Amino acid sequence: MSAADVVLASASPRRRDLLAALGVAVTVMPADVDERALPGESPPALVARLAAAKAGAVQARLAALGDDGAAGTSGSADAGALVIAADTVVVVDGEVLGKPADAAQRRAFIERLAGRSHVVLSGHCLWRGAHTRSRVERTVVTFRPLDELDVAAYVASGEGDDKAGAYAIQGRGAGLVERIEGCYSNVVGLSLPTVIILARALGVRLG
Repeated sequence: MSAADVVLASASPRRRDLLAALGVAVTVMPADVDERALPGESPPALVARLAAAKAGAVQARLAALGDDGAAGTSGSADAGALVIAADTVVVVDGEVLGKPADAAQRRAFIERLAGRSHVVLSGHCLWRGAHTRSRVERTVVTFRPLDELDVAAYVASGEGDDKAGAYAIQGRGAGLVERIEGCYSNVVGLSLPTVIILARALGVRLG
């Protein structure tokens, strides 16, 4: 399969850049799904369900393009395209910290994570034709102790505005982190080892 047949079901530039690091060029096709948790839904179940919903939505769109003939002679190729979807959350004390709503919440999130460990969960779902493979990857991240000036400076940078847990480990947020246990790229938003393994199970070599 060629790299042109890989579709990323996300508008995240971070996920696109991670795949680019493998030499994979992707077509970006974001999936619009309701990301609210269901009553009583655990964080691992949440990310698994949302990743599957995103992959399924994009796969259905590709299939519709082929059925309508809009893709021309590439309709059959679209039906066999590899769709990659993911959803990432930060969990502390069993509570999901999503994307912060405002500066006050960004500060509250960083203060809560300071000097302690939290879990980053990413649900992955890869879909090709009628076949899917899924996995939830777990990474433990520990922040160093932070004083008021540390927190204020990071919040003012704006880096964590649109990110789960209000920080980005691939940017200035790396300076907040004391250590990680598990997959680094999972914290960025897409576990590359997981994606490679799942893609190979679907007959596609990405790395």
